[in-house]
Amino acid sequence: MPVAMNNGDGKTMNMNNKENLKQHSVGRYDLVVIGAGHAGCEAALAAARLGCSTLLLTLNLDMIAYMACNPSLGGPGKGHLVREIDALGGEMAKVADQNLLQVRLLNTGKGPAVQALRAQIDKWGYQRSMRLSLEKEQRLIIREDMAEEIYTDSGAVAGVVGRSGAFYECKAALLCSGVYLGSEIFLGDLHYTAAPGNLTPSFNLVRNLQELGLKFDRFKTGTPPRVYRRSIDFSGLVPVPGEPEAPGFSMTGGGSPREQIPCWMTYTNSETHAVIRDNFAVAPIYSGLIKGRGPRYCPSIEDKIVRFADRDRHPIFIEPESADSDELYLQGISTGLPPAIQVAFLRTIKGLENVEIMRPAYAIEYNYAPPVQLKITLETKKVKGLFFAGQINGTTGYEEAAAQGLVAGINAAMLIHNKEPFILKRNEAYSGVMIDDLVTRGVQEPYRIFTSRGEYRLLLRQDNADLRLTEKGRQIGLVDDERYESYRQKKLYIEGELKRLAAIRHNPGGPVEQFLAANTSAALHQPLSALELLRRPEISYRAYHEWEGRKLPPLPRGTVEELENQVKYAGYIAKQEQLVEKTARLHDKPIPAGFDYQKAGNLSREARQKLEEIRPATLGQASRMEGVTPADLAVLILYLERPETLGAERIRKNEGADDESRP
Repeated sequence: MPVAMNNGDGKTMNMNNKENLKQHSVGRYDLVVIGAGHAGCEAALAAARLGCSTLLLTLNLDMIAYMACNPSLGGPGKGHLVREIDALGGEMAKVADQNLLQVRLLNTGKGPAVQALRAQIDKWGYQRSMRLSLEKEQRLIIREDMAEEIYTDSGAVAGVVGRSGAFYECKAALLCSGVYLGSEIFLGDLHYTAAPGNLTPSFNLVRNLQELGLKFDRFKTGTPPRVYRRSIDFSGLVPVPGEPEAPGFSMTGGGSPREQIPCWMTYTNSETHAVIRDNFAVAPIYSGLIKGRGPRYCPSIEDKIVRFADRDRHPIFIEPESADSDELYLQGISTGLPPAIQVAFLRTIKGLENVEIMRPAYAIEYNYAPPVQLKITLETKKVKGLFFAGQINGTTGYEEAAAQGLVAGINAAMLIHNKEPFILKRNEAYSGVMIDDLVTRGVQEPYRIFTSRGEYRLLLRQDNADLRLTEKGRQIGLVDDERYESYRQKKLYIEGELKRLAAIRHNPGGPVEQFLAANTSAALHQPLSALELLRRPEISYRAYHEWEGRKLPPLPRGTVEELENQVKYAGYIAKQEQLVEKTARLHDKPIPAGFDYQKAGNLSREARQKLEEIRPATLGQASRMEGVTPADLAVLILYLERPETLGAERIRKNEGADDESRP
């Protein structure tokens, strides 16, 4: 395909063949990662650490790992992803722990499956720390340039062409473009092409990818105003403090800051809602300017007022952006209204009567590529060696992007080194749940991870992420000796204690009765093991251990909590493990890559179309696809077990039956 490149004097030159491109080559790399957001950073670090010479292209070196929206990480599902990234040898958790402003453990009144860390992060410190990690990586080069084209040769990636005129030869490319593809910002009736941080969005790359056969659609999202701390009256607001005892994200260091900066809560009111309603005509999501669909679970304040018309107020969390800045973030009040209207409705809110805006809110619409165009490895089906990760796949959130970036970076390295791909199953990680959801079901709105998306929530707790995934990270080559030794200590201690506690027997009327009474626990009516005693909700491992007169040795973070969860939820965990084992044989059964669905006549028309488009790798993946019924699955199993029946005459109850009939 011809490529127009600027030669430096304002004129363009036609780069229509490989030889011309090579004249402008600035180097050869195994992998070029495009975009240095949260996906790009994890992808580039993973590939470089796995031995790939890696180039990371970014629009602006000063905006690496930029938190364009909320300056926080974690929460149910999202916090689980951060722990999984850490367990596999990724960077996000470590960098977050270096820059904590406040941390809390959510859902402590519920079971361990939904408990999760949520932390306020110093966004500027996070950027500095992540950039330093990138700069220190020996096989990684960071360069400021905009990717304009993915150059292919015989259907495979051969290089990346930059707006600078540079040609970056490579064996694979990984696109982590965030919301920077064809993006447009909306402020009331005003709209213009721009991306977060007032950077220039890419349009040529979208056209290039479309010419390569990839499809795109539009999503929208938004961000709230940032305001001056000194313009807020905190005297009547509700403080939301951190929890000094809460751990950090990484299992191998860091932790809570000694002095945690509080957040604050206030609320909208009827006057606020009236100002917003009066200006619906200039709200771009209602005026018709924005066509893309936004995240249903994170609506703008305009959308909240319409969807929840019976509510007379909505909460606003006032959050710090940095320890070294007067800038505050107003969570819960994103909007695309004009700046003058933003000031007007903000000043109706308690504590914000004299507020001054530093950065106005805005709505943004951008291109994403429907992820059913991807393999489970996050490689595109159309172009060999081209991977997508992050918001280009229709997701939202730093954590979702980082987890995809890590997996895509690993798989790009596996492809380059001719090794088996790295695939996480749904029962192994929320990262596996998310990627399977994306490539199997696609997205109808920006995708966000929730614990409810996983079938095996009790197996995918944040506290056991290291036990689930560290061994996998070690086998890949991303987990260093220090991290692995910490994991081994935790694992061996838990295994040893479970055996020891199971062997201890306590009889009715014995010395243990006094301990049980002190902990308001029922007396024994029959002999029980120490393990059985610890299954009682009121008996903690620490209390029992102290009663034994034993002293806890220095242990890796979370060891005791994980031990208690394994003991107290043993029955439920066993049931989920049995369910996984029961379904694994069927769900892991592979479907040949070249399977001809058009010859599978007894499948419904819709199922054939969907299966042909997505081409699932396993029966389990096929079973989760929209449009594939249990009857279709049964027919597909028959064809896989008896391939000679493919293309055979369909068995019909009558010759006039339509395509939707069944044998």
